[in-house]
Amino acid sequence: MRADRVAMLVGLFSVAMMIGVYFFEYVVRVMPCEMCYWQRWPHVAAIITGLGGAALFSAGTIGRRAVGVLAWLSLALLLSSALIGAWQAGVEWRWFPGPDACSGPLFEIRQHLDLNAPVASCEDPGWRMLGISLAGYNFLCSTGVAVLGALLLTRTIKVPLKWANA
Repeated sequence: MRADRVAMLVGLFSVAMMIGVYFFEYVVRVMPCEMCYWQRWPHVAAIITGLGGAALFSAGTIGRRAVGVLAWLSLALLLSSALIGAWQAGVEWRWFPGPDACSGPLFEIRQHLDLNAPVASCEDPGWRMLGISLAGYNFLCSTGVAVLGALLLTRTIKVPLKWANA
């Protein structure tokens, strides 16, 4: 599959992931922790590199090699978000220690204490389905798309659809 299509796939996947996390945050009211925010940054960067690379290639601004580099960069960004998600899922299951910013005691008194400030612990998932938290689903889905994208870029698998190889 062409690299611009893979870059677009990765960018659109990350857009869908960001829509999903904002849905859970603002509609379902699942409060994100520090590690949740860490997982979002690679998706934002993958949106920029993936969709930006595909758009620049479509406009003729960059060539095939450049869009290929951006597609691989987008896949690496997806994988980095997946690895942070795996770490957070491990923290939630108490397999790994979490970062000091969101593990252990929820309050640390410095100068003033704001009891109205929302605090979410990385150790306690706000939502689970089939025993898997949002961080776990980020790991599974992002890893799956990254592997699929890498296979498409290396032409290990072929997409039989006429438009995919155009």
